[in-house]
Amino acid sequence: MRIVIALGGNALLRRGEPMTAAIQRENVRTAAEAIAPVTAAHEVVLSHGNGPQVGLLALQAAAAVTSIGTQENTTFPLDVLGAETEGMIGYLIEQELGNLLPEDQPMATLLTMVEVAADDPAFTRPTKFVGPLYTRAEADVLQKVHGWSFREDGDSWRRVVPSPEPRRIFEIRPIRWLLDKGTVVICTGGGGIPTMFTPDGKRILTGVEGVIDKDLASALLAQETEADLLIMATDVEGVYTEWGTPDAQHITSASPDAISAGDFPSGSMGPKVEAACRFARTPGKRAVIGALTDISAMVAGRGGTQIYTGALYRTTADTTNEEYFHV
Repeated sequence: MRIVIALGGNALLRRGEPMTAAIQRENVRTAAEAIAPVTAAHEVVLSHGNGPQVGLLALQAAAAVTSIGTQENTTFPLDVLGAETEGMIGYLIEQELGNLLPEDQPMATLLTMVEVAADDPAFTRPTKFVGPLYTRAEADVLQKVHGWSFREDGDSWRRVVPSPEPRRIFEIRPIRWLLDKGTVVICTGGGGIPTMFTPDGKRILTGVEGVIDKDLASALLAQETEADLLIMATDVEGVYTEWGTPDAQHITSASPDAISAGDFPSGSMGPKVEAACRFARTPGKRAVIGALTDISAMVAGRGGTQIYTGALYRTTADTTNEEYFHV
């Protein structure tokens, strides 16, 4: 079975943890321990989030600036920062996973460019948070100096950038070639590097100042690699109804139509549910959303929220621990 495993940002850096290399490596090691058993029996493609890492690079750039009001534009564009994080995170995953696999197991990290459309409506509606937190006064200065957009994030202000729809993975052919040779492939990190052809008809490829949703990009990756299963590993057991209330129930299985009718937050579970449904609407395909530590159970059909055509809608209120998807 060919499986795409999308690691959430929490797989590398959990909320509130110091942004140190040692902590990120420790978290990657935990993820590797969950993934390693799956690679023995299946073809595996890994994607990952990069939000905390991009934020860290932005903080480092900001620390080099002596005066926020008079700074020159010394920061790198988001497509370059995305490329940097793909290499950094891929290196950590390769090393920690490689320490658990046979020495002759081939692995490869690919810098992955993902095409977006120049006329995507998202470019007129920045919504994706990136980078560090600012005070209102600092945000006002940066908005005047750079023309950046800001939105409130809790008690602070944070930059928002466009999040265009992923259309095509440029490196999909080498990804397939590596998979055919038994390679564990790490790619499409952080949603991939956003790129587009200039709209002047010259077909010049250029980077985009934006961030592609990593869950939608992982669904596209699963489709274009003809995967059988898409797993989105996060820090909760699965998708819940009435999350955060005493009436919350874990959805253990559902069809794409049934679960997409629910109301899930756009900043957390919403994109994962949408991505899972896009992939699972193809008959014979299955998507699962669940905890990183439950990856083996999710593959076997016994963990997370299992989403596939024809699935019965079940929650923890009306099901037991019986296997609810037969692999």
